[in-house]
Amino acid sequence: MKQYLVLFLVLAGIVHAESRSVRVFVSLCDNETQGIVPVGEKIGNGDDPEANLYWGCTDGISVHFKKTGKWKVVKTESDVSDAILRRIHFKHVEEDLVLVADAYRGSKMMLCLKDFETAAASGEYDLVAYIGHNALMDFRQEPPTKVDGNRTEVVVLCCLSEKYFRKRLEALGCRPLVMTSQFMYPGSFILASATESWRKGGGHEGARAAAGLAYAKNQKISVKAATGVFSDLGNE
Repeated sequence: MKQYLVLFLVLAGIVHAESRSVRVFVSLCDNETQGIVPVGEKIGNGDDPEANLYWGCTDGISVHFKKTGKWKVVKTESDVSDAILRRIHFKHVEEDLVLVADAYRGSKMMLCLKDFETAAASGEYDLVAYIGHNALMDFRQEPPTKVDGNRTEVVVLCCLSEKYFRKRLEALGCRPLVMTSQFMYPGSFILASATESWRKGGGHEGARAAAGLAYAKNQKISVKAATGVFSDLGNE
């Protein structure tokens, strides 16, 4: 009996050691300061997370992740800093996986991008994601310093992200999981589906397929067309 107890404790220790973390950086949609096709005034107010397209709307991360039934809200924070207007902590209901997402003021898009790349380069997280406008289409920003041994997987949900982000992130040691090859709508349903595939060991192909299915459903287009929005990264 003691042998079974010891085995159980050892296995429990292994499971505990395999806890994982996801970090998400959301640059709030902002008609006033971002080079985007204008959206409705309310959902395009980068100072109002609760009404924002990327945070508080149906497809926003603070709403959609709760709707999936896969994530439980552990904690929410407001006005973390002048730039970070909201922070939400999730825990997955089926395993020891936590996700923390920050909502950056729309006018602080470049800081959001900088913090995303710094987190991706740090090696502190298993998966790091960016959601928002592709700031690199409008501005130049020096990448952070590479951290030796970094192998963080990354998701970049913005228009043409492979073209602008892939080489930068690979130079930091990151492994791209989902990136885009076309102009697109970065709804959080994409990240939710891709993350679910990733946590089950689906790798790039699995995450890309999951992203394509989610995008097809949301945009009411064919799965083939939707999957084509996401780059075939060929890094398995």
